[in-house]
Amino acid sequence: MTTTAPDPVCPLPTGRTDRTAWPVAGRLLDALTRRDFAGLGSCLDDHVTFRALVPPGLIELTGPDDVAARFTTWFGGEDAFEVVDASLGQVGDRIHLRWTVRMTPTGTEPARIAEQHVYARGSAQITSLDLLCSGFHHENGARS
Repeated sequence: MTTTAPDPVCPLPTGRTDRTAWPVAGRLLDALTRRDFAGLGSCLDDHVTFRALVPPGLIELTGPDDVAARFTTWFGGEDAFEVVDASLGQVGDRIHLRWTVRMTPTGTEPARIAEQHVYARGSAQITSLDLLCSGFHHENGARS
């Protein structure tokens, strides 16, 4: 069994020496909820790979700056932003993150929602993200 140095921010329970991506995945989710895209980028390895299947198609990126910029494109801007639901779990060696967001324009346009599922690998930092997105939909059911 391999031992790792203690993490002062997310310490392991006493007697445990194995690492999981749960702490960094939690930090990524927390950064997203605060629209802290620089903080989101800091959760990613320098060579992180990102694949996303979104309407209208596949996106492939490498590097934390490009990945954080993509999240900024989706969730930054003037609209009010809220993570209305989220979960964190594990499937084999991958962490599963899921969130539903609501974006509410400042004008008279209706709010729109989207859900994303992410499978991530890593431990201290995330080394890969595979994302599936529902696309944005108006809360009344119409696709945006």
